[in-house]
Amino acid sequence: MVQNPARRTALADAAIEVLAREGARGLTFRAVDAQAGVPNGTASNYFANRDHLLHQTARHIHHRITPDPEVVAELLRAPRDRALVTALMRDVVRRITADRAGYLAMLELRLEATRRPELRAQLTGTIRDDLEANIAFHLAEGFPGDRESVVVLYLAMTGLIIEHLTLPEVLGVEGLAALIDTVVERIVPEA
Repeated sequence: MVQNPARRTALADAAIEVLAREGARGLTFRAVDAQAGVPNGTASNYFANRDHLLHQTARHIHHRITPDPEVVAELLRAPRDRALVTALMRDVVRRITADRAGYLAMLELRLEATRRPELRAQLTGTIRDDLEANIAFHLAEGFPGDRESVVVLYLAMTGLIIEHLTLPEVLGVEGLAALIDTVVERIVPEA
């Protein structure tokens, strides 16, 4: 069967929605088909098995939350200082909040990876590569701070995002921008 790339994308988007809503245990071919509004059996024509569905869903989430190059280019017109790092972190939170289901699905995949060694290896590689790319970008662009600053910023922002998406009342949505400012101020040295 010739596979339709648009349908594959729709199925991956549906899988993300199912993961975010039902968790990994609710991610079945039937649930993906229902979410995508396609006939039963369609997802199984596009994904060889559940592991393949999980792997492809993880790849698609990564694609969905990748920053828009035009937005990054616009932000990079500013001086390489703490204010720019703050603007970039606000953009990260904006993108992830806009695709809440995508990030929640990634959290579900991380939990599922604790039970599936192949998924764990894949996610570890992908996330490690992303972190290394962020470190290289930070250093190459001349932002203030060093490798350790980027790692600590990554850890702090990950925690802030998880809290914001899962239990927003803990931090209060109205104070989110101030929290991002504080995280960057405490971690990233002045230029």
